Amino acid sequence: MDYRDASDETPHRVPVPTQKPFHHTLSLNLKETFMPDDPFRQFRNQSPYRRFILAIQYLIPIFEWAPNYTFSFLKSDVLAGITIASVAIPQGISYAKLANLPPILGLYSNFVPPLVYAVMGTSRDLAIGNFAVASLLLASLLVKEVSPTENPLLYINLALTSTFFAGIFQAALGILRLGFLVDLLSHSAIVGYMSGAATVVSLQQLKGIMGLKDFTTETDVVSVMKSVFTQTHHWKWEAVVLGCVFLFLILFTRYLSQLNKKFFWFAAAAPLTSIILASLAVYLSRADKHGVQVIGELKKGLNPLSFSSLTFDDKYLMISIKTGIIIGIISLAEGIAAGRSFAFFKNYNIDGNKEMIAFGLMNLAGSVTSCFLTTGPFSRAAVNYNAGCKTAMSNIVMAIAVMLTLLLLTPLFFYTPLAVLSAIIVGAMIGLVDYKATIHLWKVDKIDFFTCIGAYLGVVFGSVEIGLLIAVTISMLRLLFFVGRPRTMLLGKIPDSTIFRRMDQYPGAHSIPGVIVLRIDAPILFPNASYLKERVTRWINEEEEKMVLKGHPELQYLIIDMGAVSSMDTSGVNMMSEIKNNIEIRGLKLVLANPGSEVLKKLKMSQILEKIGAEWIYLTVSEAVEACKYLIESCNGGSTIAENYIDDSATSISDDIV
Repeated sequence: MDYRDASDETPHRVPVPTQKPFHHTLSLNLKETFMPDDPFRQFRNQSPYRRFILAIQYLIPIFEWAPNYTFSFLKSDVLAGITIASVAIPQGISYAKLANLPPILGLYSNFVPPLVYAVMGTSRDLAIGNFAVASLLLASLLVKEVSPTENPLLYINLALTSTFFAGIFQAALGILRLGFLVDLLSHSAIVGYMSGAATVVSLQQLKGIMGLKDFTTETDVVSVMKSVFTQTHHWKWEAVVLGCVFLFLILFTRYLSQLNKKFFWFAAAAPLTSIILASLAVYLSRADKHGVQVIGELKKGLNPLSFSSLTFDDKYLMISIKTGIIIGIISLAEGIAAGRSFAFFKNYNIDGNKEMIAFGLMNLAGSVTSCFLTTGPFSRAAVNYNAGCKTAMSNIVMAIAVMLTLLLLTPLFFYTPLAVLSAIIVGAMIGLVDYKATIHLWKVDKIDFFTCIGAYLGVVFGSVEIGLLIAVTISMLRLLFFVGRPRTMLLGKIPDSTIFRRMDQYPGAHSIPGVIVLRIDAPILFPNASYLKERVTRWINEEEEKMVLKGHPELQYLIIDMGAVSSMDTSGVNMMSEIKNNIEIRGLKLVLANPGSEVLKKLKMSQILEKIGAEWIYLTVSEAVEACKYLIESCNGGSTIAENYIDDSATSISDDIV
């Protein structure tokens, strides 16, 4: 149909789009869901050779940036790689202890996975390594099935098997382009969960700082504090002094780095410096002979193959799969969030699905080379970013530094006290307790705040699994709440304009006598169809009562602004039919304004459009109101005038319905 000229005062009508075949619509929806980035667009109009090159670059991202790599980039990446290695080595050892695994596995985990990620990853800033929260989660899930002290070999095998399943799960999400599932964890839930896990991890380090040998396997704060204060007679003052001194050093250097970015190197070097100084202190004072626990001997050599260590026994298969999926989700959420954050700072894009494939492949490779779960922790990515990294080559440099450590330097860690490892973990965890984000949530959105607090309390007073369950449950419930109970609002006209806005937000907006204008702010689907029907009826009842009190004419028209209704299912179609029937019994006429193409197609196919009348569908609320006002004012002139207005004022939409 032809629209009228903009100067024409007559209303414009909304054309109904041509119905397309089902398979065409389905393919478009699937493409938009799973491939919104259209990854194949770069292959169009290219020669076969060029397509082959682009395919290699798409599948293996290192071939995309390596041809343009420069010596200037190399200098920056070498400096950044050495810097993150100084963080990765002490953290790897510490997080292995946190997961109840031999410390050498922490070093192994910082060698192979970073190499895989450098080849397959799309982020320039992520630094790959172990993640404290995932390490704690791994330990808390496996320790319920197998004791790491009574059966250490089986425990290690289950940790590697869980990492194997985490890799399969992560890679499958990326290959199937299901990355949007990770986004179902809301930001507020992640903030609360991470803060709670960081609190629990920090409290558990009291075991190392106090020099305790026996400690609870529970993670809740009550059990941890009870275990600490019922063993006061076992506290080792030497360990307490070492732990507190080096914790102060780590926190002080971090404080300096926050005051001035030039002091960033102090904070980056603090963990490795602490290990060196503490090891020297223990060696010179022989404190290991007086109750200070040390790491002990670490084997020289690179990662041994561990494929034969993977355990697929029926007795432990389900716990390995369950643990793998849970730690896989948490590590994905951390790694992708960190990658996106630093990509935003540097104004480049990362491919979420490729990232999941990269994470999955590096954990698969790690599980068969004696590594436990790795990801791209935010804290380590921040070190890499601030150290001036240019590409993922910094991960290769870090891996080389770890390789040299494994080949030459592991004996030097013999006298490293566990108290200092605990101090390093606490120093890293304090930064994850994001109280500023929690305060911000309180100011901006109270529901998000309580979501955050619920996840935090679940972790701290329950367990990391309970906290994760609460975080996921609250996120899902909130999503269902907004889908099932969408907003509806009464619109009024802004004075001296043709604009209609919410009357509760704009006090100057006024209603139109004889007309009620409602806006539905969500798709109309089966979870909310009944609610919306009841809500629309209630709005009509309330507005009629106001009309009577003010002495205004009775309602004659219900205008529904459909601009925000992006889709509608059969329950929504039935709801519109029921609303039309119900209000016609009360003497009202249903008018629709600005319905979308998908909604119009559903109304047309269900023949509801014929019942409403195509002439009662308008492009804007203003035009719909003007038409209704004209009809109300013309009612004394008879129905012929009104019908002539409808027929002559604009070309009817029915002309387009073929």
